Amino acid sequence: MNKVTTKTLFEKKQKGEKITMLTAYDYTFAKIFDSCMVDILLVGDSLGMVILGYDSTIPVTMDDMEHHVKAVARGAKYSMVVADMPFLSYHTTTEDAVKNAGRLIRAGAYAVKMEGCDDVYDKIEAVIKAQIPVMGHLGLTPQSVNIFGGYDLRAKEEAEAKKLVEDAKKLEKAGVFAIVLEKVPAHVAKQVQESVKVPVIGIGAGPYCDGQVLVCYDMLGMYEDFKPKFVKRYAEVGNITKDAVTRYIEEVKKGEFPGKEHSY
Repeated sequence: MNKVTTKTLFEKKQKGEKITMLTAYDYTFAKIFDSCMVDILLVGDSLGMVILGYDSTIPVTMDDMEHHVKAVARGAKYSMVVADMPFLSYHTTTEDAVKNAGRLIRAGAYAVKMEGCDDVYDKIEAVIKAQIPVMGHLGLTPQSVNIFGGYDLRAKEEAEAKKLVEDAKKLEKAGVFAIVLEKVPAHVAKQVQESVKVPVIGIGAGPYCDGQVLVCYDMLGMYEDFKPKFVKRYAEVGNITKDAVTRYIEEVKKGEFPGKEHSY
């Protein structure tokens, strides 16, 4: 079983094989997803919300990301581990961008993901020049939520849609190996997918992308604070967990647990 590389993903696009990607934040989930042969495990700065309890990704630090990358990398034997570059870790200088990307690679990531295009183009180029693979991210970019004023659909208007396609081409020229496209109309995502040779991975971007990504806690039905339209809940693990904890509490209070079979 060969580990997924940038070459693997490029070949999948060429063959028309869909790419699978899920977020992972710890060793246990990473090991489970890896055993299912998920192509990419994204250590997302979404951990700010689903792990750390913030209301956005903005407060997530490099130390937070390093900590979780190390855990996920220990559980990934097949899957490619991609780490989000958190807010302000690559927006200041190219030197900061390269150093911080390097920290995530040393922590165990195969590649990093960087949001945006024009404002950070020189940083993306610098990181790639330092021999670190970069995944781009266009459309709704959560680190820019305060500029956008919310998590609304992007590229609804023709001008913005045209700019999105051009930005994707720019990122391809810079050397990114894939692009995440978040919360844009399906027909616009199709234009992007057809305009670049690198894989386009969608989240809330319709069925025409080369692959799909979801936050694992969303698709498992574990995160209740925010329920986007684009999420399909494949299980209700949150309810299963509540039921298990409730039964545990009842059995402890009644003296039913631990029983003889659980005692030495």
